[in-house]
Amino acid sequence: MVDIHCHILPGIDDGSKSWEMTAEMCRVAAQDGITHIVATPHCNDEFDYDRDRYTEMLAELSDAAEGRVGFSLGCDFHFSYDNIQDALTNPRRYTIGDSQYLLVEFSDYALPPTVRQDLLSLASCGMVPVITHPERNQVLLRQQDLVLGMVEQGCLVQVTANAVTGFWGRQSKKMAEWLLQRDTVHVIASDAHDPVRRQPVLSGARDAVAKLVGKEIADALVTLNPAAIVDGQSLPYQPTFR
Repeated sequence: MVDIHCHILPGIDDGSKSWEMTAEMCRVAAQDGITHIVATPHCNDEFDYDRDRYTEMLAELSDAAEGRVGFSLGCDFHFSYDNIQDALTNPRRYTIGDSQYLLVEFSDYALPPTVRQDLLSLASCGMVPVITHPERNQVLLRQQDLVLGMVEQGCLVQVTANAVTGFWGRQSKKMAEWLLQRDTVHVIASDAHDPVRRQPVLSGARDAVAKLVGKEIADALVTLNPAAIVDGQSLPYQPTFR
């Protein structure tokens, strides 16, 4: 399996606090069957994003994993005006590896009135927005059809693994299932922050999704599609959105 959203680099955001914690996260991920992780530090008002520094940290991250997991770099990209303007100028600064895929995180308090146009602007510069954890976003929980509109205009949707299994509560689980049943989810990722409470594990969600919509789709969401995203390829499984 491949995890495209994980706060595994230590000491730079609200994820791993130390290299020891990172090594344990690697162990947990490998034990779960994850073979590749995209390290996705936050980029928001609280945490600056230093692409060059984080790229250099990947070698030490590989050492911490003792060869059991491969890594690439992405970004948990907060959908703010300043970030959007910089991404339009530097389209590959925030994307996953050298790919066109950009993880987009919305505020829990409000979406800008220009959200659809801003997403189109990112796409016009060659990026593919991947909307992260809409099932946990307080605005999108109240306006689920907004997610469907984003998919219609070409965005992808990433649901959190432990939302599917109930960690984030009934409402988030229900919305995750609602999106899955409408064939609107493109990838499942851990959004892990530590090795105990918010773990880098995908197998539980994969099994739950298999029961809900079938094993073939479940495998695509945790293996085929995220692997294609890491490689900058088109998704082998394209949800039909119903």
